[in-house]
Parts: sequence; C-alpha cells; structure tokens
Amino acid sequence: MKFALHRSLPFAALAAALALSTNAWGVDAAAAQQLARQSNCLKCHAVDKKKEGPAYKEVAAKYKGKPEAHARIIEHITSGEKVKFEDGHEEDHAIVKTKDKGQIDNLVDWILSQ
Repeated sequence: MKFALHRSLPFAALAAALALSTNAWGVDAAAAQQLARQSNCLKCHAVDKKKEGPAYKEVAAKYKGKPEAHARIIEHITSGEKVKFEDGHEEDHAIVKTKDKGQIDNLVDWILSQ
C-alpha cells in the first residue's frame, strides 16, 4: 500500500500545480501572464494599480456583466486602435504578440477575471 501511495505523489503534485494555474474561469493564469509580459502589456497595465493604462481590475469592473466584453477587449488588443492618455495625447495601442486565438482568448479571460 505504501508503494502505491508513493507512486501517486507525482500525479497529485501535478494536479495541484494545474489547479493553481487555473481559476474558476478556466483560465491558465501563468500562460496569460507570460503572453502579457511578452507583449509588453505590463509596461502600461498592472493587475491592481493604474499605470499609463487602467488596472486590469478596473477593466474587469468596467465590463462586468456586459456581453460584448470579450469581443471588445480582443478588438482592443489586436487592432492597434488609438488610445487616449490623461494628458490628451493619443497613441496606437500595442498589438498582442500572437495570432493564436486560444492564447488571445485566455489572455482576455484572465483580464476579465481580475
């Protein structure tokens, strides 16, 4: 019996790690954060504090319960649309560095889950 328990420990550890990397939305938080870092999103955004851009918690609150939320954020991070800053100047929003729909969906779900 001890042998069987000992052999199942690596599987239990893997299951625990997977559970920690996803949340109730089914988001792979680690992958979303990695894509955000690779795409330089975190230069202007943070999860819980305003930087040059709004905090992701603010974005999630703004779109909470709105059916267009997911599509709107995808448009924002993939189109390079103009964004207006507090000082009044405008810039093209950076485009996320992937074309993979699953990765983009995961990033948007992570933002909305904050």
